[in-house]
Amino acid sequence: MTAASDRAMHQLRERILGGEYAPGERLGEVELAEKFGLSRTPVREALRRLAAEGLVDITTNKGARVVEYPPQDLEYIFMIRAHVEGLAARAAAQTATTADIDRLDHIATVLKDHAEAGNLDEVYRLNAEYHATLNGLAGSPVVSTTVGTLIHASVLQRTLHAFDDAAMRRSVNHHLEIVAALRARDGDWAEAVMHAHLLSARASLLGPRRQVGTPEESA
Repeated sequence: MTAASDRAMHQLRERILGGEYAPGERLGEVELAEKFGLSRTPVREALRRLAAEGLVDITTNKGARVVEYPPQDLEYIFMIRAHVEGLAARAAAQTATTADIDRLDHIATVLKDHAEAGNLDEVYRLNAEYHATLNGLAGSPVVSTTVGTLIHASVLQRTLHAFDDAAMRRSVNHHLEIVAALRARDGDWAEAVMHAHLLSARASLLGPRRQVGTPEESA
């Protein structure tokens, strides 16, 4: 790992998440090296590291491309997470200790501070920690395993980058409201907010849902 590969990785990650490189777009080593003013070696290492993060897909003899998830798959990811993590939040309302809830409260509070400061890397890290901690409180390995198979780093990072100011405020306030629901030992409340939290994130990334049978589709 070198300073040059670090620089290439950070620049490339920002351009992918910022939409400069579209899902499925080819990422040529030669072109990227010229663009970043580097040799191909640090660019190749940067692509490998981004592949490990789930942002880039590298195929033998075909090179690297930006990872692409079909919109329907993303819909299912958010829908399944809403149900499973909603159940986890409901269970946590009964099983979490005061110390557990205090820890979640601390994570959510620090996350909000970083969100207000625009520190997306810390928001990403703390968001993952918050959800992993809450899901763990359900006391079921099935929950953690199921959610783990659905959470892709690239999806989470794209979602956070898709948030406007209102969506970010809504997201961080959901975290704090779930903590309040846990303190109240109200599983209904905790589950409802988790549903809203994940479906709100879905809307930020994917936009309005298509309505079947609209005049445009029927024409």
